[in-house]
Amino acid sequence: MPVHTSANRIGCEEFRQTLRQPDRRAFVKAGLLGAAGLSLGELLRSDARAADGQTTPNLGSHSGRMNSVILLWMRGGPSHIDMWDPKPDAPAEYRGEFGTVGTTVPGVRLGDLLPMSARIMHKWSIVRSLHHHDAGHSTGDQICFTGYNAGPAPDENVYPSIGSIVSRQIGHLTPHMPPYVMIPRMLPGAGSAYLGVAHKPFETQADPAQPGPFKIPNFTLASGVTGDQIGDRKTLLKDFDRLRRDADASGQLDAMDRFQGRAWEMLTSPTAREAFDLDREPMKVRERYGFMPAFDPKAANRCGAPNWAQRMLLARRLVEAGVRLVTVDLRWWDTHVKGFESLREGFLPRWDRAYTALIEDLESRGLLETTLVLAWGEFGRTPRVNNDAGRDHYPNVFSAALAGGPVKGGRVVGASDSLGAFPKTNPKTPQDVLATVYQHLGIDTDAQYLTGTGRPVSVLPFGKPIKELYG
Repeated sequence: MPVHTSANRIGCEEFRQTLRQPDRRAFVKAGLLGAAGLSLGELLRSDARAADGQTTPNLGSHSGRMNSVILLWMRGGPSHIDMWDPKPDAPAEYRGEFGTVGTTVPGVRLGDLLPMSARIMHKWSIVRSLHHHDAGHSTGDQICFTGYNAGPAPDENVYPSIGSIVSRQIGHLTPHMPPYVMIPRMLPGAGSAYLGVAHKPFETQADPAQPGPFKIPNFTLASGVTGDQIGDRKTLLKDFDRLRRDADASGQLDAMDRFQGRAWEMLTSPTAREAFDLDREPMKVRERYGFMPAFDPKAANRCGAPNWAQRMLLARRLVEAGVRLVTVDLRWWDTHVKGFESLREGFLPRWDRAYTALIEDLESRGLLETTLVLAWGEFGRTPRVNNDAGRDHYPNVFSAALAGGPVKGGRVVGASDSLGAFPKTNPKTPQDVLATVYQHLGIDTDAQYLTGTGRPVSVLPFGKPIKELYG
């Protein structure tokens, strides 16, 4: 089994090695990472050499398009019983306040606040037997994003997230776009750990769920160069020349010429700049997802459910342009208190509309075959309703929804028991879900990378693709 040298190794010698031998990918991504506060010089000074030329079992593509993933991260833990795995025959203190609705798949029912999802159930599937052992938000995040348990600082990655692995292995295949995007900002568990800065997500920072025009912060290469100047080729090349002269004079950079073309390709790519311009989207499409022209932040958040539908629309634009994995922050499903009220008045109607819009939009554009949409959170909610009309953290069994890519619609994998408390049949783990995503993208899950201490670690500790979804 091959061992690949880790990026961002800690120590003076590794730091000097970085400056002598900057990675092609780090340079290519410099402009986009600048939006997160890193100039090109800062990136090259902070990131260690990442190995190049990674091969994968396949390129993860169909019909000329490379495969991609939209990860709808429902942070806080969506209630499986009130959404995807209702228990109408359970006692009232378990089944909760909602009824059920039939779907286009015989014998499959959903919570009755998901009528639009029910009408297209034949286009998406559910895994109802997921489980793990950790009831903490950030620690659960780590398990679902990396496949590994969290370390002592659960908000900081000990192991690389799924997006960082994707960036490391196949990001070079689409140099005109960042391979891994976070909408709008970094989440616990979503970092790159020992793979280094070059494989962190590009954070949009700007939030399409907020009022006003959606504008990504200026790409920054170095002092004095902003996104507004990218259209001026002479200005950009002059800055490259200045930076190269400064670097060469100090002996820190001796091979920038071969990176310049790649950096130029991304920074001046109309595809990249247009993909992030959400305002280009027709209002009819924006309204289908759930756009509120007269946006009232206080009203939108009264139940803790922001207008994150527009984040989902941006994700569609990005995969259409070539981003390989987009993670969309759809927090905050932590419904301990007045949970049924929050779900009824805010979360579930908005979710139902935006989720179905995304699937139908991808399908109408011919993107559903190559785009796997995964919707889940770090755990589910307790089967028994608490004294505050809500449900608490519960990792013992929960659900995930998958659509697109290899997934056949209308499948239900596994089952929970009569109370929605434990897996009853065909139990699955978050690692199985990650393996499914990795297989879709053509990721080698047996590949190993070295930690900062030189220990080789596999992409996944265990887990197998969920073949029942597409077999």
